[in-house]
Amino acid sequence: MTMFKLNRRAFAGLFTAGLLATVSAGAVMAQDYSAENPLKVALVVHGTLGDKSFLDSAAAGLARAEAELPVDVTVIEAGIDRGRWQPALADATDQGFDVVIAGTWEMTGFMAELAPDYPDTKFIIFDDAPDFSAGNLGNILAINYRVSTAAYLAGYAAAKISQTGKIGEILGVEGATILEFAVGFEQGARAANPDVELTRAVAGTFTDPAKGKELALAQFAQGVDIVFPIAGGTGIGALQAARDEGKLAVGVDSDQALIFEATDPAQADVIFTSVEKKVGDSLYTALVQTLDGTAPYGTNLLLGLADGAVGIAKNSYYEKLVPAEVRAEVDAQEAKIISGEIAVETAMK
Repeated sequence: MTMFKLNRRAFAGLFTAGLLATVSAGAVMAQDYSAENPLKVALVVHGTLGDKSFLDSAAAGLARAEAELPVDVTVIEAGIDRGRWQPALADATDQGFDVVIAGTWEMTGFMAELAPDYPDTKFIIFDDAPDFSAGNLGNILAINYRVSTAAYLAGYAAAKISQTGKIGEILGVEGATILEFAVGFEQGARAANPDVELTRAVAGTFTDPAKGKELALAQFAQGVDIVFPIAGGTGIGALQAARDEGKLAVGVDSDQALIFEATDPAQADVIFTSVEKKVGDSLYTALVQTLDGTAPYGTNLLLGLADGAVGIAKNSYYEKLVPAEVRAEVDAQEAKIISGEIAVETAMK
């Protein structure tokens, strides 16, 4: 288990008013925090940083919070041994942090067991939620993402620019938060091209780049020319396969083209957009609201495109690889999703 202070600046801004409007009677009373008396926050990573997507986004949001707010952040990397995850969360809680943060369904049960025994500690779980009806969980804030609304846009663009009409997806596992990407991506692709062929593979892991590369190469051999890995570190291998084979890819969670731009420009060149789950932004905002007493602990926030919590990367790679007329169509689809004219499917309850 690795523990270290987080002092890197992060990216992105506050959410739009959509998130701020979710504040409810579940808010926790604010205390007086300052640079001399900061809010002490722990991020427990069930794995390690360096995935260049989901976990790194969380850490980046907390780095920004530490740089801009009266917040002191410690990151605890529990490693890839699942047997260490529950003890790492328990250890962090025992150390007296004001807020303990963890992510995904793999940590939810552990947090729900701990929270009732530590009523003075605030907990944030992102990308999943406990069963609040079970009671005694009023000190947990859950944040979930209707990422299908953004994945729809990436799927639409992918189907429009695919030369073969064959698109592949590589899933880490078939859990709801991963399927949430897939269902929106597939719906958008079919809206753009009803005859599109979609191939889905499941790696069974988020930490095996070699497996991701193997699965992507198999899809390319079947005629796929765009791959969408939704698989954390495993997906890095799929992106590498796209780079090596001259295919295109969709990034996930963070703007992966910009992440690779400095260190591997050839990798960045094949990522024409990314479906962004703005985990870092949501955690930053949750800490802002914790500081001012408006954070709706005891509830599950489900945030989507209209809230600014998800989106697709519209960077220079997007502009270079996606024709202007397709970009205009994507913008029109986005407006219809936000207005409710297009109802996007979801895997979330």
